[in-house]
Amino acid sequence: MESFFLKLSIMLAPGLMAITCHEVSHGYVANRLGDGTARSLGRLTLNPLKHLDIIGTIMVFVVGIGWAKPVPVNFSNLHNPKRDMIWVAAAGPITNFTLAILSALALRGGVLLADSMKLSPLTETVLFPILLMLAFSVYINLLLAIFNLIPVPPLDGGRVAVGLLPVKPALLLARLEPFGMIVIVALVFFTNVFSMILQPLLSRGIDLLAGPNTQWVFELLMTKVMSR
Repeated sequence: MESFFLKLSIMLAPGLMAITCHEVSHGYVANRLGDGTARSLGRLTLNPLKHLDIIGTIMVFVVGIGWAKPVPVNFSNLHNPKRDMIWVAAAGPITNFTLAILSALALRGGVLLADSMKLSPLTETVLFPILLMLAFSVYINLLLAIFNLIPVPPLDGGRVAVGLLPVKPALLLARLEPFGMIVIVALVFFTNVFSMILQPLLSRGIDLLAGPNTQWVFELLMTKVMSR
């Protein structure tokens, strides 16, 4: 029970922020480009309750990645559906990359602060949990961005590819959308795509953004929080 509350306290806020901002960014860009569906349904809000998917939230704690209810977008309402689809789809990963960068910068600053302070009950009870939350924010935002760039619809990378490809191959790829999640689940759970491709990209991204001085925070996150 104690380990559950530890996970909850460290992972919930960054996880909800990452997922919520991802979805809101899709709706915001769609609204700017002509489709007000998300706005009319009250989905252009950072209130996570408006976007919460129970199973997707639980999966954050089980496997370290989750999802929200997709923000509805009517692509036919966009000014230029084929071109604008690219920007609407790309908005989610771009937002997650931005949050990962901001979290990494804050983490670097927090580690410098921790190094300058003597170990005390204050640093253990206040600063260390904040560092762990920032580390998880880097992790979850990078993972969401990289995962969503897989070029299979309905993932964002698939929709970007549909927008970039010529008409015939774009139509062929778009036909995968009803079965896309089945393909993704099969790739992630029944192949080595995560360990061979996604995990190395994620590790490299963390190294580049957070730097070597923060590695002990990620090791603490993996061993004391996410492994429980």
